[in-house]
Amino acid sequence: MDGAITLDSALKYAVGGRTAGMLHRAWSLETVGDLLSHYPRRYSRRGELTALADLHDGDLVTIVAEVRRAASKEMRARHGSLQEVILADDSGAQLEATFFNQPWRMHELTPGRRGTFSGKVTRFNGVMQLTHPDYELFDDETPADPDAARRWAEQPIPVYPATASIPSWKVQAAIAQALDTVDPTGIEDPLPDAIRERHRFLPYQAALERIHRPENDADWRRARATLTFHEAFLLQIALLQRRAAAKRAPGTARQSAPGGYLERLDAALPFELTADQRAVGAEIAADLARTTPMNRLVQGEVGSGKTLVAVRAMAAVADSGGQSALLAPTEVLAAQHLRSITAALGPDLAAELMPTLLTGSMPQAERKKALLRIVSGQARIVVGTHALLSEQVEFFDLGLVVVDEQHRFGVEQRERLRTKGRTAPHTLVLTREVP
Repeated sequence: MDGAITLDSALKYAVGGRTAGMLHRAWSLETVGDLLSHYPRRYSRRGELTALADLHDGDLVTIVAEVRRAASKEMRARHGSLQEVILADDSGAQLEATFFNQPWRMHELTPGRRGTFSGKVTRFNGVMQLTHPDYELFDDETPADPDAARRWAEQPIPVYPATASIPSWKVQAAIAQALDTVDPTGIEDPLPDAIRERHRFLPYQAALERIHRPENDADWRRARATLTFHEAFLLQIALLQRRAAAKRAPGTARQSAPGGYLERLDAALPFELTADQRAVGAEIAADLARTTPMNRLVQGEVGSGKTLVAVRAMAAVADSGGQSALLAPTEVLAAQHLRSITAALGPDLAAELMPTLLTGSMPQAERKKALLRIVSGQARIVVGTHALLSEQVEFFDLGLVVVDEQHRFGVEQRERLRTKGRTAPHTLVLTREVP
C-alpha cells in the first residue's frame, strides 16, 4: 500500500490478509477504524482468577486460571495419548482442560502457571471441561520488586468479544498491531478542542491506546468515558443533520389503533414494561404520529430492552398498514434480532406480522420467498443485513427503519434503505454503551 495507514485504510494493510479475512467473517470488520472500535467487553487481571463455579455447560468463555496438575497418558480404547490439565481458581474450584496427542503441551502447562484459556465449556462424565482450549500463558515469573509485582498482578488484561475460531488474545494481538501501524497524524479527533478541554476528555488517539492497552483501571475508565461521549456526540450530530434534511421531505404519520397490534402485544407480554420503556415508548409514539419523519436514538446496555422498544414501534407502524425494516451489521446479529422479535410478538402476532429474514447467504429459493413477502406487504417486519440495500429489494410500504450499531454502516448505505419508502420513513437507531 502506498502512503500512511489511517483509520480508513483496509484492515489487511495493518494486520495482513489472513487475519483481516478472519475478522471480517466474524464481525464484518473492514477498516482499521472498525477494528479499533471493537472495544474490550471487560478486563481481567493476572492476580485475579475467574470464579470457575460460575461457568455453565455450553458457555463460550475466556477465563484466567492457574494450572494445578498436568499429566499425559496413553489411551486404552484407541491409539494415541491424552493430556489432562487441571485448572483452578482461588477458591479451589476446578475445571479440566483436555488435549489429544499433544504431549509437548506438558512442557508449557506446568503447575503454578497462570494464563487465559478460551473455549466451550462441556460436561463429560459429570466433570466440567474445556476440550482443546486456546490459551496464552502469562510471564513465568512475577517481578521481584514489590511495586513492579503489584503492577504486574493488577494491570488490566482486555477481554474482547470473541468466537470459537478467534479467541480474545488473538483479537488483542491484531489490535496491538493496528495501533502500532496506524499513522497517529491520521487519527482525527471528532471533538472540538473546547469541548474536550471543558470535560477533560482524552485526545482520540490516547483514548484508543488506553482502552486497548491500559496500565491501570484509571486508564480504561477515562478512555471509556471519552469514547462514550464520542459516540453520543457523533450520533447526535448525524441525527441533527438528518433531522434537518428530513424536515424537507414529509413522511407519513403512523399511529397505533385501538385493539390493534401494539395493544395486543402489550397485553400479551409476561411482564410489566419498565418506567423507562414506557417513557421512551410514549416519545416514539408521539414522533411516529407526526408527518415529519422521526429520527431518534435509543442507547442502552445489552439486555436493557432496546429491542422491545423497537418491536413496539414496529407494531404501531403495522397498525397503520406500514412495514418496518431492521438493518443489522452481521448475519449473526440479524438472526438474533429475528428470534428476539418473534419471541416478543408471540405465535399469534408473529403469524400475522410475519417477521422475515433477508441475508446475503440465503439459498436462492428462500431469498425469492422473502423478497415476495416484502414487496407484497405480507411481511410487516423485515430483518436483514446489507442485503436489504440491494436494488432487488422493494417494499410495499416502508414506514420505519431501525438501524442496529449505526457506526457500522456508511451514511450512503443507511440512506439507500430510507429511499425505499414511498415517503420518507421514520428512523430509530439502536446503539450500545461502550463497556
